[in-house]
Amino acid sequence: MDATDRVSPAGVDPADVEPGGAGPAETGPAGAGRRGRVVGLALACHPGPALAVTALACALALGSGLGGPRSALVTAAVLTGQLSVGWCNDAYDARRDADAGRRGKPAADGTVGARAVWAAAAVALALCVPLSLACGALAGTVHLTAVTAAWLYNLRLKATALSWLPYVAGFGALPAAVTLSLPGGPWPRWWTVAAGALLGFAAHLADTLPDIAADRAAGIRGLPHRLGDRGTRLLLPVPLLGATAVLAFGPPGPVDAGGAAALVLAGAASLAGPALGRRWRKAALAGAVAVAAVDLALLLARGAAGA
Repeated sequence: MDATDRVSPAGVDPADVEPGGAGPAETGPAGAGRRGRVVGLALACHPGPALAVTALACALALGSGLGGPRSALVTAAVLTGQLSVGWCNDAYDARRDADAGRRGKPAADGTVGARAVWAAAAVALALCVPLSLACGALAGTVHLTAVTAAWLYNLRLKATALSWLPYVAGFGALPAAVTLSLPGGPWPRWWTVAAGALLGFAAHLADTLPDIAADRAAGIRGLPHRLGDRGTRLLLPVPLLGATAVLAFGPPGPVDAGGAAALVLAGAASLAGPALGRRWRKAALAGAVAVAAVDLALLLARGAAGA
């Protein structure tokens, strides 16, 4: 949910039209245009969130004892899924982003054509299916269900009161997909799935918070938009602290020093993010990422996905 400029009145993106007479060498204006489209396509996939989720999956896979090749397979499956979701989001929203005058959206400002972004999303999704199923039938099904939920968010649920559901499903499914990829396909511990789901809910609130006003003007009425800026800021620390609390108190036995430290750090980050949001647009999201990092460290210290 970000940015734009304009598309041509006929609905044909100028970036979709190849300059006549351009040769294969990337020199001159034609070469520069091609390089610009490649960069635009890379930026249209929402590289920050895509890489963050992929890195999280890789860390969980390695921490669970999957080993290098198997962890690489899980990582590739998650990466292609994230790329497909990011490209789908930008391609679907291209016209609305252009009309809203948002900046930084390559599919909306003419840097790359929406059709090219749709094609990239389709290719990434086509790769995601066999990569996911190669992790195991059940692990692949869980991951593909999460990817499907994310596509449904882009195409429909983002503008409804159920906008939170794909985030909860996607983040909750991640530890399950990792542990189900292990030999024997063990289910993850309940607290890892619960913590992932809570972090997903928080990620939705934090990611949407800076754009609530602009999204409302565009007719989007997801849960954060219905809560409003103040309501979303007040709610955001709850799932963030809840995720850390679940990881600290969920495993058998008393809370150790690591769990107590994680609760303190997560509490500080979850409160600081929304509080600083008026000075730094992405402060709430940065706070959520900080809590996720704390939770990941705690989870890895306790045996990754808890298999």
